Amino acid sequence: MTENMTENRAGVYLRPGGLLGGAAATLAVAQGKAGRIAGGWAAFSLVEIVHRTGKDINRDWHSYADICNSKDPIIVKTLKQIETPRSAIAGLAMSVPQIMGIVNVTPDSFSDGGEFLQSDVAIAHGRELQAAGASILDIGGESTRPGAAVVTEEEEANRVIPVFKGLKSLGLPLSVDTRKPSVMRQAAAKGSGFINDVTALSFSPDSLQTASQLALPVCLMHAQGAPATMQDNPQYDDVVLDIYDYLARRIAACIAAGIKADQIVIDPGIGFGKSVRHNLALIDEIAMFHGLGVPILLGASRKSFIGAVMGSGDADKRLPGSLAAALAGVKSGVQFLRVHDVTETAQALKVWQASQTPSLF
Repeated sequence: MTENMTENRAGVYLRPGGLLGGAAATLAVAQGKAGRIAGGWAAFSLVEIVHRTGKDINRDWHSYADICNSKDPIIVKTLKQIETPRSAIAGLAMSVPQIMGIVNVTPDSFSDGGEFLQSDVAIAHGRELQAAGASILDIGGESTRPGAAVVTEEEEANRVIPVFKGLKSLGLPLSVDTRKPSVMRQAAAKGSGFINDVTALSFSPDSLQTASQLALPVCLMHAQGAPATMQDNPQYDDVVLDIYDYLARRIAACIAAGIKADQIVIDPGIGFGKSVRHNLALIDEIAMFHGLGVPILLGASRKSFIGAVMGSGDADKRLPGSLAAALAGVKSGVQFLRVHDVTETAQALKVWQASQTPSLF
């Protein structure tokens, strides 16, 4: 049993299926045969109802129309959370997919470690990502890759604060990728409008209070264990349901701390304490997380599971796999794509969107 999970679990979960887009989605919704995921571009005509009692899990598929007639209060509530339109996050509409460009100001990130460690280079890279199509930039000064060591608060702040100063004038939202409250505060003072925490605000006893006081949107990511050891044989009873339960608890903790529910984003944490099979299951079933009632961020870009599937260990050769994962997420209604390769992702996304409305071309 993992450190993030409880021993006794019982729950009902809904996973949207029979996914539709474009004109088919519009027609199916109008006919009452499908619902809109989070009021966005994707619709679903089927619903998988998952019942879990302890370690016993039962799964059944139903039509959307049948589920709409359910009298079960949990099903009614969860279906409503799946369909309710999401509020804007950091000024970005959740009715369209948003690309979050990665700016790693680190010497040891798994994909581009050291490439943007110098402030001026990182600032120039941020400007390039905006020009390429990023609608938000995620700036981080501590690598949380598997095996990474902890960076001091002072060093992390020294890496990222000059970059926030240099990119503040761009006019697009900036996110601080940190788990440390002091870095959150310093970044917010220099222009950060979003907090992206790989520990779901659990790293420090001050994390929740700090995020509440800053009143910024937050992304809560799931990670099993610390970066130094998280890939040492990670185990789950059911990876999707276990992470769903964990994130539900973290959302509740945030709300109890005064963080607004409509300013919370969740990230299932691809690659953070997961095997290849775990990561693939999360991407396949990511639509279930819409039942939490908040936007979803998918960070699969250049992750090692792509290399494992392809039999290649080089992170810089994982672009096609990264694009496939991103588009799988968008088809499932994921609102944020956190990526290294913004130009290529923006092009893939634009072509995918055009395919949903071919009559416009």
